[in-house]
Amino acid sequence: MRQVWQDPLGRARLIQTLDDQGISFERLAEVMKQPDADPFDLLCHVAFNAPIRTRRERAQRVQLEETAFFQNYTAGAREILLALLEKYAEHGATQFTLNEVLKVPPLSTYGTVIEIARRFGGADKLKQALEQLQTLIYAA
Repeated sequence: MRQVWQDPLGRARLIQTLDDQGISFERLAEVMKQPDADPFDLLCHVAFNAPIRTRRERAQRVQLEETAFFQNYTAGAREILLALLEKYAEHGATQFTLNEVLKVPPLSTYGTVIEIARRFGGADKLKQALEQLQTLIYAA
């Protein structure tokens, strides 16, 4: 399940399948009294009795333990990645929809989508960085 969840397209398909079955993460979080839990952790808890982690815990683990990942980028790109990680901690994985999230504060303060992509060496490298960040979030 982790492998499917780490892939944005796989995660979207799984979420759609669950939604088609009437399973809502918002309702699941409400019933479990875990409003800050990541949907992945809610699913793993229900399916495998795994401990529930909050999005904040996942974000902090990445920030503290995955320093090599962040060192691959310039200071400006790292700022953006850390801002995305903070948005994830506050609001969840929907924050990784680039076209929308880069246009709202605080990320919009870094410039236009094109200017932000330039900090990474282009749009493809920005997309790769984001995919790797998501993989790291769900790695442990």
